[in-house]
Amino acid sequence: MNLPQDPLLLMSVVNTKLRDYYADLDALCEDVNEDRAALEAKLSAIGYFYDQQRNQFIKH
Repeated sequence: MNLPQDPLLLMSVVNTKLRDYYADLDALCEDVNEDRAALEAKLSAIGYFYDQQRNQFIKH
């Protein structure tokens, strides 16, 4: 699966998938063949970080 390139759309899609389908970010990244560090860097650039307890990206 190709994830969106636009950072805000990417954050929305990833959070929806985390909420509906995946127990954590590692499971999502493995399933969609995405590098976790690269994904986190893209979202960090717009002020979001992965909160493991909430299992979602949230604003800094």
